[in-house]
Amino acid sequence: MMMIRSRAPLRISFAGGGTDVEPYPQERGGTVLSATIDKYAYATLIPRRNGQIRVESLDYDVVAKYNVDEKLPYDGELDLVKAVVRTLGYGEGMELFLHTDAPPGSGLGASSTVVVALIGAFLHWQGRSLGDYEIAQLAYQIERVELGVQGGWQDQFAATFGGFNFIEFLGKETVVNPLRIKRATLDELHYRLLLCYTGRTRLSARILDRQIDGYVRKREEVVAALDEIKALTLAAKNALLKGRLDEFGRLLHQGWQHKQRLADGISNPEIEALYQAGRQAGAIGGKLLGAGGGGYLLLLCPFERKHRIAQALEEAGGQVVPFNFDLRGLQTWQVDEESNAH
Repeated sequence: MMMIRSRAPLRISFAGGGTDVEPYPQERGGTVLSATIDKYAYATLIPRRNGQIRVESLDYDVVAKYNVDEKLPYDGELDLVKAVVRTLGYGEGMELFLHTDAPPGSGLGASSTVVVALIGAFLHWQGRSLGDYEIAQLAYQIERVELGVQGGWQDQFAATFGGFNFIEFLGKETVVNPLRIKRATLDELHYRLLLCYTGRTRLSARILDRQIDGYVRKREEVVAALDEIKALTLAAKNALLKGRLDEFGRLLHQGWQHKQRLADGISNPEIEALYQAGRQAGAIGGKLLGAGGGGYLLLLCPFERKHRIAQALEEAGGQVVPFNFDLRGLQTWQVDEESNAH
């Protein structure tokens, strides 16, 4: 039995989120600063010749079976998986197993990362080779165009490329700029960051719908906020490259304040209470990851206050989660029955 596995890393977005959501990047160009971490979306593909497609999602505890001669329906159940299968083909049958280290709606780009991992497994199985840009574009096409799921461009590119990147969205062109950050700066950044789970997930598409609606109804205000976010993203990139982490933390805070101007529901009293608990304990700055409404909070701390800030977050109802950076992107490999047995 041949098994093909793939994994793609989840990401933390430091700055620029929202500027990658249409129509802003088309009209004014967007920028995002992000890094991938050691939490992943995994896909396992086992080719079969039984005329069936069996999908098991370990996250949702769902098992679904389909016949290869039927057109897989988009009915709200495992639609991301079905869109990949319909786009890339299914041979004479297969089994698919999916798992992520963070739930969809966590603000770490999990849904898009699952699509990237699935694409990687299918390409390996089919013996096809695509470049990183092509894989990321295909993932965007499947999720945003084929399925019509609202969202930006950054998640597919972060998961595919991996590492610290300054990503530019210039009309229809996306450019990924890997950052050469000093090792000591990366180690210190990791030491001073806290990742805190807020205890709730959210449906990002609803918040993004409100942002897009606000782009039309309150265009001047929303565009001004996005322009500020874009400028802060460039400043945050420069601060990181120069190792100015206190400045970087203050820019995170400013970006979070501007982000809340984009739409209702980005923050809420529970999130604000957690954030203020961290700030009152000494955090320099931070932000909620993803579109808003829930998921993970990221805080930059003075090194001597980190343990006290973590304690304050836990006492306020948050859950501090350990993580590290992973500078690699999409990876695939094959396991055969003999090697698996040993």
